[in-house]
Amino acid sequence: MAQEFVNGKIQPGKVVVFIKPTCPYCQKTQEILRQLPFKQGLLEFVDITATNNTNEIQDYLQQLTGARTVPRIFIGKDCIGGCSDLIAMQQNGELMTRLKQIGALQ
Repeated sequence: MAQEFVNGKIQPGKVVVFIKPTCPYCQKTQEILRQLPFKQGLLEFVDITATNNTNEIQDYLQQLTGARTVPRIFIGKDCIGGCSDLIAMQQNGELMTRLKQIGALQ
């Protein structure tokens, strides 16, 4: 169930972030990404606490990415990590490059 849920969200050409709404790192990630000019529907925040499978989803994210912490940020099918990884990519210019490569920006 958790595997199908996660795999159903991750898509090429889209940025998907698995979050918990009360997590400050998730809030910071949302703040950063919402400032960017994404095309409609190509940025999705998935609240894993809105499911009945929060632990199972985190266990599967651990299997898939090596960490069960949130946020887990996917650019297309690639997990780039969490909030600190996003900030580092933003600062070195890699974030915009990757987003342009997958065609997610207006």
